[in-house]
Amino acid sequence: MRTDRVAAPRRYLMCPPNHYRVSYSINPWMDPDKPVDPAIALFQWEDLRDRYLSLGHTVEVLDPVPGLPDMVFAANGATVIDGRVFGAKFANAERRGEAPAHLAWFRANGFPEIHEPEHINEGEGDFSATASWILAGAGFRSSPQVRAEAQEFFGRPVIGLELVDPRYYHLDTALGVLDGDEIMYYPEAFSPGSQAVLARLFPDALIATEDDAAALGLNAVSDGLHVLLPLGATGLFQPLRDRGFKPIGIDVSELHKAGGSVKCATMELRC
Repeated sequence: MRTDRVAAPRRYLMCPPNHYRVSYSINPWMDPDKPVDPAIALFQWEDLRDRYLSLGHTVEVLDPVPGLPDMVFAANGATVIDGRVFGAKFANAERRGEAPAHLAWFRANGFPEIHEPEHINEGEGDFSATASWILAGAGFRSSPQVRAEAQEFFGRPVIGLELVDPRYYHLDTALGVLDGDEIMYYPEAFSPGSQAVLARLFPDALIATEDDAAALGLNAVSDGLHVLLPLGATGLFQPLRDRGFKPIGIDVSELHKAGGSVKCATMELRC
């Protein structure tokens, strides 16, 4: 087991679930007949925020907008690398109002380089940054054409990955970045070619089981030492410990009703 892991202070953007509801269905997880408990959703969101603060991280807050119930999934609103903001362009009409709300926050908070994208993408839902690459998912919500646009803007190599299971409609539901170029992922969420690419680039990756993927265990946030992930992803805890990480189970069961979890609620502001 590695004993040299270090937690790096992070800066996150979150949006409280003031208006969070499951009132429509745009992925297999969402069922309007299974109502959200607003009080529990807020309690769980506050617990996640407070965990970040207790670990020494900074949490910025984006004000929620009435009529946009999925704004709690702040990770989808942009991708920020080296202080540069690549905005979102949502695939579904129900979420399109979130993109300008995010861009307005970045402009008000002094981010100097902001790109409004030409092609459809849902922020960190389908972009994951490792030390060497930007991994870009597509297949359900993001356009393959956005990969070249992001590579040109960030000046970093972008690796395309094709998602094939509608339960894992965003990359961050099927793959999580742990530290540097270390990742964990669920192979069956990807096309055969993308599985081969992942195996070549990340031969030592932590491979998740079907049960842990279905518990949204890969929708996790790591600071290089602590890995915050859903409580139900029990099969990931010991493998993470074996690699020197400290897993922290989080109950965000109300967010699961919309197909989101820890990472979906957390955008990292990489500056």
